[in-house]
Amino acid sequence: MSETEVKKEIKKKQEYECILNIYASFNNTIVHATDHSGKTLAKVSGGMVTKHNRLKANPTMAMFIAKRIGEILKESRVNSIYVRIKAKTGNPTAGPGAHAIIKTLSREGFRILNILDVTKNPRGGPKKKYGRRGRRP
Repeated sequence: MSETEVKKEIKKKQEYECILNIYASFNNTIVHATDHSGKTLAKVSGGMVTKHNRLKANPTMAMFIAKRIGEILKESRVNSIYVRIKAKTGNPTAGPGAHAIIKTLSREGFRILNILDVTKNPRGGPKKKYGRRGRRP
């Protein structure tokens, strides 16, 4: 084999990593795949998979979202994924679709390197209603 053939073979086998940002609330599930510099590779939401509003946060629809994302990532030769799960600010857990997406992608052959919860927690915030002593009957 010549040197150029070896380089072409290495280029074909080259595998990439990406960051998968999952926003899973109880109303919708949005998945956004980016490379390490932040360039968008794919973006799929619950509304792109189903026409029913009540099903957008369903784990079954999350599986379809993951399959669609998986197809796009396989085309761009991605095989390793860093996952970042985000819920609505102040919520203790992410919506029902987050774990279904991770499970489906691992079944499709993607290697999950890291799972991170990046949900923001409120600190202080605006003043509550009803004054210092609270609401009285």
